[in-house]
Amino acid sequence: MSPDKRASTTRSVVTELLRRIGAGDPDAIAALYADAVDWRLDWPAEEHGRAETPWIRRRATGADAAEHFRQIGEHHVPGEAGTEIERVLVDGEHAVVTGDIRQTARSTGRPYRARFALHLTVEDGLITRHHVYEDSLAVARAFASGPVAG
Repeated sequence: MSPDKRASTTRSVVTELLRRIGAGDPDAIAALYADAVDWRLDWPAEEHGRAETPWIRRRATGADAAEHFRQIGEHHVPGEAGTEIERVLVDGEHAVVTGDIRQTARSTGRPYRARFALHLTVEDGLITRHHVYEDSLAVARAFASGPVAG
């Protein structure tokens, strides 16, 4: 595949992913992922796996993607969310999406805002890498029980 065709395919898949995330259908989102996915959202890994944020953990399959997006929905207040995409940068099979998310933690009622960068790799029309870099402190504070130091 030519470099231009590869970049075009990557951009198309990423654009469709963002559309499906906005529509909120976890199964449709998961259909864009390969069977095996290099998935990272748990930076650093030893700091996550907490009950209040179960979506923040390592995953390995396309089927895991549906569960990830279901858990995000279950732990946030519906209708109190928004995402602003600032840039989608594409280089061959790689894409980086940058932006800002706004959510409200269902368990505490605390709103939060977090900057993020999402690094995706698209191979054969499917996502094979999903690495998220986000303001995890903002998320942790929103879900923390008790008062939060600022």
